Amino acid sequence: MKSDQVKTRRERDSMGEMDVPEHALYGASTQRAVLNFPISGLRFPRRFIRALGLVKLAAAQTNVELGLVERGVGERIASAAQAVADGKVDEHFVLDIFQTGSGTSTNMNVNEVIAHHAARAADDDSSAKKIHPNDHVNFGQSSNDVIPTAIHVAAALAIKEGLLPALELLKGALEKKSGEFWSIIKTGRTHLQDATPIRLGQEFLGYAGQLERGITRVRQGLDELCEVALGGTAVGTGINTHPQFSEKACARLSAMTGLPIRETTNHFQAQATLDNAVAASGGLKTVAVSLTKIANDIRWLGSGPRAGLGEIDLPAVQPGSSIMPGKVNPVICESVLMVCAQVIGNDAAITVGGQSGNFEINLTMPLIAYDLLQSIELLSNACKNFATQCIDGIQATAKGPAMVEQGLAIGTTLAPIIGYDAAAAIAKEAATSGRTIRAVAREKTDLSESQLDEILNPALMVEPSADRVGAGGS
Repeated sequence: MKSDQVKTRRERDSMGEMDVPEHALYGASTQRAVLNFPISGLRFPRRFIRALGLVKLAAAQTNVELGLVERGVGERIASAAQAVADGKVDEHFVLDIFQTGSGTSTNMNVNEVIAHHAARAADDDSSAKKIHPNDHVNFGQSSNDVIPTAIHVAAALAIKEGLLPALELLKGALEKKSGEFWSIIKTGRTHLQDATPIRLGQEFLGYAGQLERGITRVRQGLDELCEVALGGTAVGTGINTHPQFSEKACARLSAMTGLPIRETTNHFQAQATLDNAVAASGGLKTVAVSLTKIANDIRWLGSGPRAGLGEIDLPAVQPGSSIMPGKVNPVICESVLMVCAQVIGNDAAITVGGQSGNFEINLTMPLIAYDLLQSIELLSNACKNFATQCIDGIQATAKGPAMVEQGLAIGTTLAPIIGYDAAAAIAKEAATSGRTIRAVAREKTDLSESQLDEILNPALMVEPSADRVGAGGS
């Protein structure tokens, strides 16, 4: 045998014999899929493998409780499934994401790994050698309910453990900056043109509000994901499984994860679709849209330092140019924008995937699993990094407040006093002459200096007031 040849052993499945790498814990079915799908090199992430292990663990323990699998066999399966969940055998999950649309290949991969691991862990017990991937590990299950359940559990755990804490961190950072910047009044902007004054803290309060609502949307998606298909087996009818299997297995999954995992009230929709995952992805997409707005605003507010807006200083985290000395770029914002683009793209793929099934099964489960988990992980990491590497270190400059008196939109407060048309004429003359609204109003109206001070006071323009209402006056 040549040194570069892999030693193999002969394994058998329902289609016949296959040569499998001698060290592999998987068997013939997995090896067929290895050969059938040399597509991308993309693999299921750790979170998904963990969820698969937890599903198989809950199933094994439930089958023992119900007297459906012999206790010794079930306990060995449970031990091996725990090893899968703990990441001790990750190197044996070797299949490409782009495979059979139901994820059957991956379900058989985990079934075979658990069966072989259980056997190897009990070399002194010949009965352990008889643990079968289908007859024992997959007892009372089907790929068609296991894979969507694992998708839901993996994504729900990723949201609970990663994304929600990251969103809360970023929201807190924005709220803190809102408080710090509350006293700073600057020119607002609509259509990229000057508008009435606004507090810099109010702008940041708006960003925090986007995150607050994003958290609510993500929590709604989390609730969707806690409804699982386990127990429906092949087409939702529950054929070959015990009537109490799903309820008991879901209770175990809840205890393992700390999530309110529950059996679906309608197994036929749960297996014919991945609508819950599509809905959860929609919440992630909305968060990505919000973050795009926030990151773009912040990099614009920090543009310059001399030829841009320059109303805030962003933390200088690395040199910005290989040719221009001293240049510093808003690189953290840019990384957030790229993450958001990827998440929005993933949502498009998930949307197409969600509609890609016929009758009793969706046919893009591995794709949706991969993209959904990637979106959650990317948003989690980007939010944490955005908070700590950028938002926490933002400082306000004097440029924003200095430009308020020069702005034309402060003339808006003249309109209820002298009328819209007269206020517009003052604004036009100020724009043409380069003078301030105050200077032109002093000349064109009979308002006293003290009246102008009160009317054009920026601090009174950043909140509602009962004595300043209406679009115009007499």
